[in-house]
Order: sequence, then C-alpha cells, then structure tokens
Amino acid sequence: MVEQRETKHGIEDAGLIASEIAAAVTEALAHDAPGAAADLVRTLKAPDVADVIEQLAPDNRVALIQALGTSFDYEVLSELDETVRDQLSEALPNDLLARAVTELDTDDAAYVIESLEESDKQEILAQLPSGDREALERALDYPEDSAGRLMQADFVAVAPYWTVGNVIDHMRDSDDLPDEFNEIFVVDPAFRVLGSVELSRLLRTKRDVAVSEIMNTDRHMVLATEDQEALARQFQRYDLMSAPVVDANNRLVGVVTVDDVVEVIQDEAEEDMKALAGVGDESLADSVLETVRSRVPWLIVNLGTAILSSSVIAHFDATIQQMVALAVLMPIVASMGGNAGTQTMTVTVRALATNKLGRVNAPRVVAREAFVGVANGLILSIILGTVVFFWFGSSKLGAVIGAAMVFNAIAAALAGILIPLAMDALDLDPAPASGVFVTTVTDIVGFFAFLGLASIWLL
Repeated sequence: MVEQRETKHGIEDAGLIASEIAAAVTEALAHDAPGAAADLVRTLKAPDVADVIEQLAPDNRVALIQALGTSFDYEVLSELDETVRDQLSEALPNDLLARAVTELDTDDAAYVIESLEESDKQEILAQLPSGDREALERALDYPEDSAGRLMQADFVAVAPYWTVGNVIDHMRDSDDLPDEFNEIFVVDPAFRVLGSVELSRLLRTKRDVAVSEIMNTDRHMVLATEDQEALARQFQRYDLMSAPVVDANNRLVGVVTVDDVVEVIQDEAEEDMKALAGVGDESLADSVLETVRSRVPWLIVNLGTAILSSSVIAHFDATIQQMVALAVLMPIVASMGGNAGTQTMTVTVRALATNKLGRVNAPRVVAREAFVGVANGLILSIILGTVVFFWFGSSKLGAVIGAAMVFNAIAAALAGILIPLAMDALDLDPAPASGVFVTTVTDIVGFFAFLGLASIWLL
C-alpha cells in the first residue's frame, strides 16, 4: 500500500502521489483484488480520489467505484475532469447516479447527469424526491455555463419582520436547511431579495431585534442566465463571497458561492491558454479521434498560412541563390517577429477576456505597443547586426538584417494587438485564431523586408 509521506510541511499532499496510488490500484484490480484496491483510496479526500480515478483506465474507474460500495464519496464526481465525469456517468448504473444526485449540491448534480441520454436522465430524476427533482430540472433548464447552472438551489430565506430569535429557532428546528451556509437572505412575499444578513452579525445581535434592522440592503445580485465568466469577474471585482441568483422577475432562485467561482476562473483561464495554442476544449481522457478533431482544424489553417509565407520566399529565390547567407539568417527575422507578436497578442487577448481593453483605451494601447515595437526592434537590430557583422564580415548584411528586424518588430506589435481587436469587434473569439494570423503576418513581413532589402542593397 502507498502511504502518505511526512515532510517538513506536514503530510505530503496525496495529489503528489496519485500516480503511485493509481498504479497500485491498477495492479490490485489486475490480480482480482477489488477490496485491496478500495483500501488504497478509502482514507483519501474527494479531490485526491478524483486525481487517482482520472489516471485509471476507464474499466478500472468503474471497478474501483463499485469496490468502494457505500463508502464511495459522491463528492468525488464533482471533482473529476469533465470528460472523465461524463464517461463515468455513462458507465455507472442509474441507481448509483440517483443516490449521488440526491447527496450532491444542485450545481454538482446537474454536471453529473447533464450529458446523459434523455431516457437515462428521466429515469434518474424519477427516483429523486419531488423537491430535489424540481430544483435539478430547473437548473438543467438554464443555459450551460450560466449562473443558473452554477448556483445551489438550497438557501435560507426569511421575512424582514422576523426577529433574530425567530431566525435562530427556525434554523434549529428546520430539517431541510443547507448543510453549510454563511448568510441568510431577506425576501418579500414575492420572493424578491430585499437584503441579506451574515451569520456572524446575526449571532451577535439580541433576539428581539428585527431582521430588517440589521440586514445589508446593498446586495449584488446576478441573473440566472448570466454567463459564468461575467459572474466570475463580478466576484473578483467586488470581493464577493456569495451572491443571490434571481430569475427574470427578480425572484430568488439560488445562491452562487465563491468556491464554485474559483473553479470557473481556473477553467476559463485554462480554456484561454488552450485556445491560444490552437487546442480546443480537450482533456487527457479524450480518445485519439476526439483529440485529432480538436487539434487538426487550426493545424490545417496553419499549413495554409505557412504555404503563403513560403510563396514570399519563392519570389526571392534568385536573390537567395546569389547569397547563401540570406537563407541562414532568414529564419531569425521571422522567428523573432513571431515571438514579439505572441507577447503582444497574449497580453491583448487576456485584456479583452477581462474587459480591460475597449473602445476608449484601445487607441492609446495600440500606440503604446507600436512604440514598444520600435524600441524592441532597434535593440534587437543592434545586437543582431553586430553578430552578423562578425559572423559574415559584412556591414551591409548587418544593416539589412537590422532594418528588417525593426520593420518586423513594428509589424509584430501592431498585428499582435490589431488582429485580436478586429476579431473581437466581429464577435469572434480572438484566442484560438489570433496566433495563426499573427504568425503569418510576422513571417510574411519578415521575409519580405529582409529579402527585399537584400535584393536592393546587396545585389
């Protein structure tokens, strides 16, 4: 059995040895010892069990969960990678999924069954208590990646005329309260939010004080249909710990907490990072076919732009034949331009994603990037021109490549910001496509400037 190791910081995070545990689980299952496999993960916390399950083969994932039996923590399902969770939801029996959905918060329960066939989904919903079923069906009706999908349907709401004593007695006597909550919402008879009271303030107030006297009326509310990325920005901007979710009629339907938003921020950042590399929303658990489908479209586009760049070189084939040094130095100009363009593009795409770059400040930022391109180009041209002079003994060749470097650095800076801005203005996602087009611009400008100047000055 793999044991947790003691370090100077305490017990080592089980996630660091997930691969070792996964290997041990695989070996135990291969030797037909499901009990031993279950013992390896039984004492781990839900996120750590999820790490182990993600590394197992699909058949072994189901076998491990079945071996755990009633000791399986359904919270593990909410911690899994989306692709793995969807695969498990298809493989696990519906009665087990029904028990999991009953135990999980509404948002996590929706994630577990959202990808199932409609017949399986209805079979699971039919096994739930009426209250849980209605809350889950309401969550599934909201658009994917919206606040309605992210919210928890369980919350505590009271009338403004209740006293602190009434609220405390209600919380002690009621059996259907959320397991954990930090604030209580104050609503009118139509369930519109009037304010909220934090538990810490409630417990410090005398029993005969009305809730309306201590509630916070400056509540930040979000629509159930609001995109989760916009919701995450609001949590970040206003330092929110939770926010009430309302429907189109401003009636309270749920609450979003910061722990759910942290996952959204992480997922959105990962999505942007993958998109910048021309990779879709793929996972290590995807099949070969799914991975190819995700990656090959932009590779085909990139192939086309590479052919376009090569056509510029073909235009100067006679020039290159007369001076072989041009072929040696040509990739340097294109490569440095591509790197400079990627720097600008990355900053621009992230600024657009966080709404920090818009119509008002765009001209100023574009001008700044242009000046940065000039400065970078001059610095690099001096360095590269000096290297070329000592390498090939030609001051003219050093001047040519230096001038080409300046032109390409300016083009890279402008392409790195203008291409994402243009795509955003056309309501297109700038993250996945900008890299291909920016690289194309820097390749073409770099080759054309270097070879064009060389044909004029050197030959």
